[in-house]
Amino acid sequence: MSDDDGGFPTDYEIAKSAEKEHITDVLDSWGIGSEDLELFGDYKAKLSHDAVTRLRDNAENKEGNLILVTGMTPTPMGEGKTVTTVGLGQTLNHVGEDAMIAIREPSLGPVFGVKGGAAGGGYSQVLPMEDINLHFTGDLHALTSAHNLISAMLDAKISQSDEFDLDVNDVSWPRSMDMNDRALRNMVVGLGESGGTPREDRFLLTAASELMAVLCLAEDLGDLKERVARIIVAYEKDGGVITVDDLDATGPVTMLLKDAIKPNLVQTIEGTPAFVHGGPFANIAHGTNSLIADKTAFGMGDYLVTEAGFGSDLGAEKFMNIVCRLGDMTPNAVVLVSTVRALKYHGMGMWPADLDAVTEAGVEELEAGFENLDKHVANLQKFGVPVVVALNRFPDDSDEEVQAVLDHCREDLGVRIAESNVFAEGSEGGVDLAEHVIEAADEADEDDFDHLYPDEASIKEKIETVATEVYGAESVNYVGSAEDDIARMEELGFGDMPVCLSKTFHSLSDDASKKGAPSGWELDVRELYPSAGAGFLVVLTGDVLDMPGLPAEPAAAGMDIDEDGNISGLF
Repeated sequence: MSDDDGGFPTDYEIAKSAEKEHITDVLDSWGIGSEDLELFGDYKAKLSHDAVTRLRDNAENKEGNLILVTGMTPTPMGEGKTVTTVGLGQTLNHVGEDAMIAIREPSLGPVFGVKGGAAGGGYSQVLPMEDINLHFTGDLHALTSAHNLISAMLDAKISQSDEFDLDVNDVSWPRSMDMNDRALRNMVVGLGESGGTPREDRFLLTAASELMAVLCLAEDLGDLKERVARIIVAYEKDGGVITVDDLDATGPVTMLLKDAIKPNLVQTIEGTPAFVHGGPFANIAHGTNSLIADKTAFGMGDYLVTEAGFGSDLGAEKFMNIVCRLGDMTPNAVVLVSTVRALKYHGMGMWPADLDAVTEAGVEELEAGFENLDKHVANLQKFGVPVVVALNRFPDDSDEEVQAVLDHCREDLGVRIAESNVFAEGSEGGVDLAEHVIEAADEADEDDFDHLYPDEASIKEKIETVATEVYGAESVNYVGSAEDDIARMEELGFGDMPVCLSKTFHSLSDDASKKGAPSGWELDVRELYPSAGAGFLVVLTGDVLDMPGLPAEPAAAGMDIDEDGNISGLF
């Protein structure tokens, strides 16, 4: 519904009517001058390496508050994590704090697929939303080019050189594209008289590339180069690894990423600065924006509000066990986004989702879904971080339904909860949430924070800890190549790396159809491989895809642009 229909305006209408300031004016009061910026028009900028270094040095003398926003197991429509992240950041500034925001940049695949744009929404979005959702500053294109340069140099070695005794059946580096296209999941390359060496290959989405994870975990350009060099692309017949450095590709690949590593700055609809940088998925990779953006933000404000992808079983678990471990960070509070519709969705055990049926359901179905919310709260509390539940309210939520959630969290769980209306009201609708977050951060003791497993735990112990403690599995079953893969990882010296479990986001379990908080089930682990550059082991479970496909009626089909450049349907 749009303003023209007499209803609430669309996100795009709100974005177009917003009065944006020039990005240099937005950042001037935050210690950033025009000389620190590389401008992309009037409203987007990259921060120079020198400015990043200066602001990170500033952060060393400050005690910032790191606020992570995560969510319960979402419906396919999403529950508003980015809206809450942006809205909370705006509200903290509204109530007198100095707060920065850091979120991931969207991938074109999901933008044109099911989800549509990913820049927040309503009166809690980042601007310019159409630019952010499309080409933005070109980071995804740079990553795609860098990824495929590795692929091209690898195939050149395979077909033109005898330098390696390479096993063409053990090539681990696919090709990459920033678009959902199921036809590219499996293919044969190298066909034809001049096509090189025939072998099986595939494409993955750029957001799922190890290069994306490397970019987002690198401390600076030098660290990025070292991480790129370590990436494993193939194996020799005797089991030895072949890396990007072995291909002589480290320099040119890093060269292609020299600007992509610089964090992007934009503004929210209320003028709060926001980093939008990096976009790793929370299943194949760690699911949060770049460490460079996070650590730079602490040199600008006293609070940083950031988000982790999907539900807390994926994004938040990886943030705590991987990002905080590798980046030496400690969260001061976690905001768990919940919605009435997601609670009903779980209470009804619904699969696939039927939004109309969810809307018609009542308090009984909602209360049956509390077990999913309860499990996410319990999971987050295991890390020793204060939890605040944000109930993201939608227009068709009844007062009775909202009150049932508030009462359950306060009386049964004993956790802070606030109704959030930041979508419809901006910072005015998030004051209660912000006050709870400030209280939680003030009460937090950083000594209470801990990872779920130590570095020295075995690979199986790490996997089984996440499976049983976070997902609620009874045990783990190793199938396919998993046992051999674990032996290989240990032999290669990767046993001390954290694990990054790849699992469906539709359920706490590895079965997308199981809602609520499933129990008595076994997690099937089918394959492991190293993200040696990023610094973690990817553990594949179930049937997670790293190259999604478009539905029969993708979001792209509802998008258009007129002769004056006005976009419709993007959000």
